[in-house]
Amino acid sequence: MMKKFGVCLFFAFVFSFAFCFPKATFAFAKEKEFAKGYCVIETTTGRVLAEGNKDVRLPMASTTKIITAILAIENNDIDKVFEIPTEAVGIEGSSIYLKKGEHLTVRELLLGLMLRSGNDAAVALAICTFGSIENYQKAANEFVHNLGLTNTNIVTPNGLHDDNHYTSAYDLAVITAYALKNHVFREIVSTKSATISNEFGKGPRILKNKNKMLTDYEGATGVKTGYTKKAGRCLVSSAKREDMELVCVVLSCPDWFVESSRLLDEAFEKYKLVELLPEHYHVGKIQVENSDKQEINLIAKNGFCYPLSKEEKANINIETDIKKNIKAPICIDDVLGKILVYYKNDLLFEENIYSIEEAKSNKISDIFEGLLQDFTMQ
Repeated sequence: MMKKFGVCLFFAFVFSFAFCFPKATFAFAKEKEFAKGYCVIETTTGRVLAEGNKDVRLPMASTTKIITAILAIENNDIDKVFEIPTEAVGIEGSSIYLKKGEHLTVRELLLGLMLRSGNDAAVALAICTFGSIENYQKAANEFVHNLGLTNTNIVTPNGLHDDNHYTSAYDLAVITAYALKNHVFREIVSTKSATISNEFGKGPRILKNKNKMLTDYEGATGVKTGYTKKAGRCLVSSAKREDMELVCVVLSCPDWFVESSRLLDEAFEKYKLVELLPEHYHVGKIQVENSDKQEINLIAKNGFCYPLSKEEKANINIETDIKKNIKAPICIDDVLGKILVYYKNDLLFEENIYSIEEAKSNKISDIFEGLLQDFTMQ
């Protein structure tokens, strides 16, 4: 069953920040664009750091397998053994040469899918997970819909060309950022080589990852190559430097590795992930009426980091909005206000302000009521 709740939480978090900045903030000036569509985002906030035609619908080739992989991981025991059906044998294009009736684990099929880009592994995983290609289509499009994306439609699990099978650079970047939150997905797409079983063969299948970024780019963590004549060269790459991880998507890009490296380099150079609000931030103290305890301490529990350029840091403002005339009784974790982080006039983040201690009332009526409650509970 699809993990709708996790998808929706991720969507709500990412999209609450992704559109706060004016579009001019995102794009790098370029004399020539080498991709029909491209997009670079920071994975935790979804902020777009560079883009060109990011919402244009384009064929996606084998980058489709990012969706197939995360759906298979979320809806299977990855150590489950699966018997290969007839439908997954002899698929055109890149292949791990599956044979009808042989047995592989879901993990092995995932390695064949993401390292060797096996089109047959994609079909096998779709059927293993959802029972049929038709059911896979429904699940994949529901997954995309739950992420709030409107420029993606999935027809095949492997990305072999279909006029109704497409995505956009931005959609694919958001999908990938979501998938990277899964440790199994992250492990698979960062694997440079692997050996999996070959039940009816002379020896095991030896797989080498087609993504050269993993060996050639500093800090690379994944993700997937793709190519068909109609789609051209497509690449989704991810990389982490210091505390910031980026996803870069280029669609229909002849010099895909060079262009992806350039876009990532520019983004890493221009932006740094800045801690604007630490976890368990001590907001201060506030006076309390009708209590022997004159004041109590307040905190904001959740921290907040955001990718910013040097110029943007000067325009960050943090404000608090705390209730007035606070009266006892106050309990631990009572919400007493909000802390808000702004870039100029745009709200980036807000978090509740909580009491971290209690303040009992010294009013006679409240004391009597408390004693009565204690008595009735005995």
